[in-house]
Amino acid sequence: MRRLDTPDPSPIDLTAPELYLSRELAALEFNFRVLAMARDPSVPLLERLRFLSIVANNLDEFFEVRVAMLKHHHAYGSAAPGPDGLSPPELLARIRNRVLELVAEQYAIWQQELRPQLDAEHIYILTRAQWSARQKRWLQGYFEHEVLPVLSPLGLDPAHPFPRILNKTLNIAVVLKGRDAFGHEGHMALVRAPRSLPRIIRVPAEVCGEGEHFVFLAELLHAFVDMMFPGFKVVGSWQFRVTRNSELIVEEAEVENLAHALSEELLGRGYARPVRLEIATDCPQTITSMLTRNFQLEEADVYRCDGPVNIIRAGLIYDWLDRADLKYPRFTPKLPVELEDSRNKFERIAQRDVLLHHPYQSFTAVVELLRQASTDPKVLAIKQTLYRAGEDTPLVDLLVEAARHGKDVTVVIELRARFDEEANIRLATRLQEAGVQVVYGVVGYKTHAKMMLIVRRENGVLRRYAHLSTGNYHQINSRSYTDIGLMTADPEIGEDLHKIFQQLSGLGPRIALKRLLHSPFTLYTGVMERIERETELARAGRPARIVAKLNALNEAHVIQALYRASQAGVEIDLIVRGACTLRPGLPGISERIRVRSIVGRFLEHSRVYWFGNDGQPVLFCASADWMERNLMRRIEIAFPIRDPELAARVFDETLANSLADNTQAWLLGGNGRYTRATPDTQTPYCAQQTLLDKLCP
Repeated sequence: MRRLDTPDPSPIDLTAPELYLSRELAALEFNFRVLAMARDPSVPLLERLRFLSIVANNLDEFFEVRVAMLKHHHAYGSAAPGPDGLSPPELLARIRNRVLELVAEQYAIWQQELRPQLDAEHIYILTRAQWSARQKRWLQGYFEHEVLPVLSPLGLDPAHPFPRILNKTLNIAVVLKGRDAFGHEGHMALVRAPRSLPRIIRVPAEVCGEGEHFVFLAELLHAFVDMMFPGFKVVGSWQFRVTRNSELIVEEAEVENLAHALSEELLGRGYARPVRLEIATDCPQTITSMLTRNFQLEEADVYRCDGPVNIIRAGLIYDWLDRADLKYPRFTPKLPVELEDSRNKFERIAQRDVLLHHPYQSFTAVVELLRQASTDPKVLAIKQTLYRAGEDTPLVDLLVEAARHGKDVTVVIELRARFDEEANIRLATRLQEAGVQVVYGVVGYKTHAKMMLIVRRENGVLRRYAHLSTGNYHQINSRSYTDIGLMTADPEIGEDLHKIFQQLSGLGPRIALKRLLHSPFTLYTGVMERIERETELARAGRPARIVAKLNALNEAHVIQALYRASQAGVEIDLIVRGACTLRPGLPGISERIRVRSIVGRFLEHSRVYWFGNDGQPVLFCASADWMERNLMRRIEIAFPIRDPELAARVFDETLANSLADNTQAWLLGGNGRYTRATPDTQTPYCAQQTLLDKLCP
């Protein structure tokens, strides 16, 4: 890679593969940062257990989607190298090597750190070797009465072929010796644990004494496996778990009813093509080979686990235990001061925009706005998007109530929100039955924008009120995800939203908007134009700066524009929580680009774009990351914060605050690896704790 100060006058090729990190490997790196939270002694113990479970969940999804689709495209010859230039076989090999490191570290933390420290807090996760005689008697009784009647062990022979194994379920492979009642020689059997069985059993205090005691279901299946095969000698038993492709592929343009087509596709999701086999460390190679052969996997798809193969279930213990001393301190999200004493939310929003910063400020403000709209006789219409809402959300009840009060209610539900398809189909059905007009979005484009529009008649004139957000209308997530929301009566923003909803429901033509940037039409070009403006300012010798907070960055053309901006002299700070494929700090290319990731108590989810604009800063909040799918293949919006005071607050709370963090920030190097920021001689500064102290005193 050539430096700019070398004699060679030829321009640098900004499409060169060595200038880009792999998207998949960058996604894996995020999990190492989360896993560091499970190891961090400054993090409360049960929170560390939760972070360990989060990594396991993330890794499941990584294989179900990213690895699965990579294998799928490679098998059908449709996989083309990304900007990083890695071929699918090379990328899969690198993924395996990095996952092996992640899994080894994950189980080392579990065995060597978390379990001993949980023991010290009288929270015991018992293995068979640790059971007392009394505990074993109770567990055997539990197994006989609660577990055994539900199981259907399956011996493998020509009449009993290898069964279908459901995605991510617990299974036990058993080797047997002896003859059954029909004189057949025992050899191999499988025990599938139905999902109706709890994966962790809480043993009563009267059996164990002081403390909390838990046993993984797999331990019971191993301990009492002989009871499932009377008359046989059990030679050995080993737990395993298979992960399958979970990406739904529906040719939307060829189906008449998307909801019906998705429902049909969901029926087979649990039995799609396998992509990973997790198995106990001590499982013999002969058993492993038998399983890989039946799952049509290769040895490279096998990952051995020094502990429960479903370690993700350890997160249940966090939910069950009321141990405030081992969790983050509780806090109460506040309502914005402007709304605390405001009975009529519309009157308050009409006076001035209201900014919400979740989770520090309560999502109740959004719920109460919709609650008031649902019964307000002046409200004529409500339009809203739902991407991930949660089935227990009060918003759906209020939308139903609004329809019953005669409001014209239109809801755009994205049925293809990954892993929420079934929940969203149920929500859509419920809303339709209540008379709500439900729209499934646009064929080929996921509706990812987060927006609500309320039309109200005031003094004979129609006025629009809007809520726009960087995050989903999901009340539970709003307690743990950081997001920015805006309530506004700005006429131009309201008119823009009206046009977007018309386009979504009526499939209208391309529209011209006044204030919002709109994907897949103007968001990409709007971002590129503003990066180019900063670039031109720098070339003219004027101060130029870009600060952006994103969940991910991988769009190659945006990265090239940022490289050119850096070369021109633009100072660029990127706060990218997850996968970033840009390489910062490369001599002559990205020397002025700095990339950091904040990983802490809350999931950093807000997207904010800030451009210096020659002393007149422009700030947008958005539903979109700078990713190819968000900018090109989704319905997204970026909304400006037009009130200067509120814009300054967003900059301070989301951007400047994150750039000052020196305790939970990770700094990306040009090699694709992250190093954790340390206070050194500076005063320790935690961005999330600062906002808790400021907004939730």
